[in-house]
Amino acid sequence: MNPTYDFSGQVALVTGAASGMGLAAARAFADSGAAVVLADRDQDAVRKAAEEIGSRAIGVVCDVTDEQQVEAAVHRAVTEFGRLDMAFNNAGIQVPPTDAADETADAFDQVNAVNLRGVWAAMKHELQQMREQGSGAIVNCSSLGGLVGLPERAAYHASKHGVIGLTRSAAVEYAPRGVRINAVCPGVIDTPMVADMIENQAEAMAGIIKEQPIGRLGKAEEVAAAVLWLCSPGASFVVGTALPVDGGFTVH
Repeated sequence: MNPTYDFSGQVALVTGAASGMGLAAARAFADSGAAVVLADRDQDAVRKAAEEIGSRAIGVVCDVTDEQQVEAAVHRAVTEFGRLDMAFNNAGIQVPPTDAADETADAFDQVNAVNLRGVWAAMKHELQQMREQGSGAIVNCSSLGGLVGLPERAAYHASKHGVIGLTRSAAVEYAPRGVRINAVCPGVIDTPMVADMIENQAEAMAGIIKEQPIGRLGKAEEVAAAVLWLCSPGASFVVGTALPVDGGFTVH
């Protein structure tokens, strides 16, 4: 059983919220009493998700590679609900595994535009509001790929290592101002993105899953539980961490 939190009167923003870990986190925030802004580039999916969560949830179309759209999503949260207390910067993509010598500049730019620059943009505009409030908690989504290296994933891992660097630097800057910033590093989680990877990269993914000592895929809800804890008073002394949620993959 997961711990329960009382986030009544608080407001959370989640990017990449139409499915997978983002949707699980948005639901968990709402179940804990928070108003939630779900941001995603899939207009139909994000609005449907918000409707299913309930009246204290709104869906906003947001491509995190466009800083103006990110700024607008944060502005919408503040305009609609009056403040911003928590954020899970989750939006991310994969690119096909590629020999490092054959990686294209387009693939490198694409994955970093979403996974790294998108997190940077979201955190930047969330911090502008939280700096004014003097309070807040941000969780950025890195990956086990932010903690280790694996063959044929240099560009993706570069983006996820970068998220940890952003997180740590901003965390030490903003902890004295009442804002805590941390990261989660999910392992292989049962999400639509991973399902696609398993289908199209079956051999490589089987090896990665085998390396999770727990012996199974993670659940989106298990990542959401870690995110909520990092945003809660229970993690009030946790700053700048990169928390593995990976079934033990990075232990060995």
